[in-house]
Amino acid sequence: MSEMTKGLREQNKVEKRQRIREAARELFSRHGYESATLRQIARRAHVGLGTLFNYAQDKRDLVFLIFNEELADVTTQALKAAQSPRTLIDQLIAIYEPHYQYFSQNPALSRILLKELTFYSEGKQAAAFQEIRKRLISGIEKVVRAGQQERRILSAEEAGMVARHIFFVSSGAIRWWIASLRPDPREGLTELRRLLELQIRGLEASSGARNKTAGKTRQRIKAHRKMRARRS
Repeated sequence: MSEMTKGLREQNKVEKRQRIREAARELFSRHGYESATLRQIARRAHVGLGTLFNYAQDKRDLVFLIFNEELADVTTQALKAAQSPRTLIDQLIAIYEPHYQYFSQNPALSRILLKELTFYSEGKQAAAFQEIRKRLISGIEKVVRAGQQERRILSAEEAGMVARHIFFVSSGAIRWWIASLRPDPREGLTELRRLLELQIRGLEASSGARNKTAGKTRQRIKAHRKMRARRS
């Protein structure tokens, strides 16, 4: 097989893949995930159903065929934005701002993605998606580790665990936000900032307040014991 023939075949594959992506995007957006069928998508992409299965094994896989390349670019942009010197929370917001902006462009399609990514581990597009998510969490972990080294984070917990905690909180915040009728990125980021501040600062009182409270508790216990002793 000549190099020219190989080149034409590869170009044909790329074009088919792009047509399938665009057909799936259009039909999922227009009819919804449940109503759109693989046969309709194949027909709209001008490929056979068997050809479609070369790129995605089911509808769920098609969702990630649509999103993976764009999510990879968003993740690259997000992690680059986090490198600028700023506060820890500002760095985390910088990571998630591109995601909020991206998901707000097509909320209906974004809701499908965020719903279907739960337990998504098998499929032709799964490995690529897992790598994108791993890269995002690793980027958050890098920010956390730098924060620990600079004493901006005092917790001795492993940076990877802290990063996962931040990822879980942020993922929940995005799902809550995207479910609104008209998800506004600015409003979503404002709420995310509040959640991250709560997460980072914690619910416990300061050490001074804790010591003061503990002292009062000890005094009440002593007074109670004295009263019991007098009564006996």
